[in-house]
Amino acid sequence: MDKTRTTTRVAITLAAAGLFLSGCGTTNKVGDWFRGKDTSAVDEAAIIGAPSADNYLSDLYDLNAGDERKQANITSDAESAARLTPGPSTTLKLALVLATPGHAGYDPARAATLLREVLDQQPLLTSAETSLATIYLNSVERLSEVASEASRQRSASERAAASDARAASSRISGLEAENRQLRDALAEAEQKLEAITSIERSIRDGE
Repeated sequence: MDKTRTTTRVAITLAAAGLFLSGCGTTNKVGDWFRGKDTSAVDEAAIIGAPSADNYLSDLYDLNAGDERKQANITSDAESAARLTPGPSTTLKLALVLATPGHAGYDPARAATLLREVLDQQPLLTSAETSLATIYLNSVERLSEVASEASRQRSASERAAASDARAASSRISGLEAENRQLRDALAEAEQKLEAITSIERSIRDGE
């Protein structure tokens, strides 16, 4: 779990860095967020009603730090919001929750699908939302590539192990066959020796 949470903290940090690089008022927002200041009032005015970056990052932090019940509540709330009030922001929040490892609702494949849908609606997103969606999509895709490569390596190792096992089995079968031949030859030699001994004994007895 510690490793998973470390990975999640890295993802959140990268997301915050992405918000920093997105410029405008978001730069000050991220700095204030890390210093623990309220940033809810600071956001670009272009998208009315859009959640602040602080809103997304706080939920991700709570998801990473919370217990199983809190994680389940966050996931359930995100699912409900996306279903009852569908839109880029609610879909993004759900996608970010699903893309965050370390809880029962973790679903990177679905998260990637939702993040692509969100980015297709980029004109309706703030620069912070675009940065979050882009960073998390890149992270999910990279993790998927790593998992696929690990699976390929595991399959290759299993095939190699199976091949080695078959070769070993073949060698063992060969040795067992050779051992049977040696036993048969030894038994035949013993029979011949016994026959010769019996003949010699008969000759001595006849004399």
